[in-house]
Amino acid sequence: MGRVVITHSTYLEGLIPLLRRLAQQPGIDTVTPAVISRVKGRAASLRLRVSAPILGGYKLLARRGNSAQEVFVTTQWSRELLQEQLDQLAGSP
Repeated sequence: MGRVVITHSTYLEGLIPLLRRLAQQPGIDTVTPAVISRVKGRAASLRLRVSAPILGGYKLLARRGNSAQEVFVTTQWSRELLQEQLDQLAGSP
């Protein structure tokens, strides 16, 4: 079971519970939310997508409304498996 690193005071609404569920999956080591920023466009609900590979895992981009937040995940999973799990978790309560 992995862990969620809480280092900021501000997170996208609904992000932390979803990341905690992700961290409970076997094969996920660490989940670290990072920089939050304003973006063009608008996402009606919370969405996560795999953005780029990093050393030991992937960078995710979480979107909600006109805000985006980077999330770093260390895992041995493939990009496709990680995105599949994110899609399933985002769809479940």
